[in-house]
Amino acid sequence: MSYTTNRQPQGLSKSTESLLREGMIGEVVAINDYSYFIGVTENKDVRELFHHIMEDEKRHYGMFLEALRRIDKEEEELQQEAKEHVVIKNKLKCKTENKKKASSHDILVFIRDAIKAELEAIILYDSLTEIIEDEVINRIIKDITKDEKEHVEELTRALIILDNDTYGPIE
Repeated sequence: MSYTTNRQPQGLSKSTESLLREGMIGEVVAINDYSYFIGVTENKDVRELFHHIMEDEKRHYGMFLEALRRIDKEEEELQQEAKEHVVIKNKLKCKTENKKKASSHDILVFIRDAIKAELEAIILYDSLTEIIEDEVINRIIKDITKDEKEHVEELTRALIILDNDTYGPIE
C-alpha cells in the first residue's frame, strides 16, 4: 500500500497488521499537522489546544504500535533489535527556517482541517473495528476513537469562539 497521493491509501488493507499500520500512519500524519499548526500559530490558547491534541495523537500512535506488536511477533523482535542498535545520546536540536506566523484566517483553516482529519480518523477506526475480530485490539481502537471524537468537539468549540460567522444551530 502506498501513501503517495494526498496521504490517502492506494489499496485495501486485508490483514489486522496492515489495518493497525493504517491507523499508525493516520496518527503520524496528525502529529505532523498539529506540530506545523503549533509552529505557525501565535494565539496561545489555540497553540495549547493543538498541543493537547498532538499529545493524544502521539499516545494513539503508541497504542496502535503496542497492539501491532501483540500480534506481529517479528515487529516485537525488531523492537528489541532497535533498542540495542539505535543509541542517541543527545536530544536533537534543529534550526528551522523562520516560519511565517499564521493569520486569523489561517488559524480558522487549520482548525477546520484538523476537524476534517479527526472525522476521517473516526471513520477509518470505525471501519477497522468492523473488520478486526480481536476484542482487545477493538477495545484499543474504540478508546482511540473516543479521543478523536473529543478532539472534534474541542476543535469545534475553538472554531465557534474564533470565527465571526455562525455554524448553524451549534453554539
